[in-house]
Amino acid sequence: MENENKYLIGIDIGGTKTAIVVGMVNGAILDKIKFKTPISYSETMSIIYNKLEELIATYKTIYSIGISCGGPLNSKKGIILAPPNLPSFINVEIVSDIENKFHIPTFLDNDANACALAEWKWGNGKGYNNLIFLTFGTGLGAGLILDGKIYCGRDGYAGEIGHLRLNDEGPLCYRKKGTFESFCSGSGISKLYAMKYREKLSAKHICRKANEGDSKALDIISESAMYLGKGLSLLIDILNPQCIIIGSIYSRDEHLFKDIMLKYIKEEALEESIAELKIYPSGLKENLGDMAALGVAINGVEKNER
Repeated sequence: MENENKYLIGIDIGGTKTAIVVGMVNGAILDKIKFKTPISYSETMSIIYNKLEELIATYKTIYSIGISCGGPLNSKKGIILAPPNLPSFINVEIVSDIENKFHIPTFLDNDANACALAEWKWGNGKGYNNLIFLTFGTGLGAGLILDGKIYCGRDGYAGEIGHLRLNDEGPLCYRKKGTFESFCSGSGISKLYAMKYREKLSAKHICRKANEGDSKALDIISESAMYLGKGLSLLIDILNPQCIIIGSIYSRDEHLFKDIMLKYIKEEALEESIAELKIYPSGLKENLGDMAALGVAINGVEKNER
């Protein structure tokens, strides 16, 4: 990107909140607006339009707009299809809606890909051409940077690693039991604890109890860490990455997962593939969500310039 002084806008749309940020090519965030996501698509877009008008009037030279949103979506067509946490966003052509109104190049990607782009540009993935980013939040998805570019697959559904079945039994997560997401996500960890101990706790609460030495919580985290190692071993052997970055729950409590995860990776993955492999928590930490949408904005423009 030739002009370092041009501004980027990132829109991070979540089921609970939406954030709009203005940033620079170097990843610096200059402005941020946050609001509760309305139930309806039209009301959400009305607020987004108003906020974009304010920001464009202030910063004037906007190079591109990036949108990060939970899937399923079609990044190539710029359509949000049917995200479970945004029930009114059904087959909405959000990219063309924004481009038609503001005439600024606009790009869309799912939150896992967006986070992978941000970590690759400005975080712990900087300098690597082959990396995997795992969300490890409420759900589990992956963003894949392969040979120096984001890999989306034919229709943009690549990276749905949470759907891989790792065991015949386990919590039900998105239509299947015993998946990678069943053991390595906030919802999965919470359901696993409820299955074993007949008590419903959030993953955050379970991690807190594990940090306090609670044996039940430590048992659940140990099981999650084991499946994290086994699941990553499959990805390592298939994709041979230089670097893996794990966000959210792992980033906050790396010490609870790391040793057990590495034990199973060493047992399961090819020795040659893990010899130079680096595994990190998110380098962007609490700024990751904001910078993820900026990553979509800059990547879209750079892809068009190639």
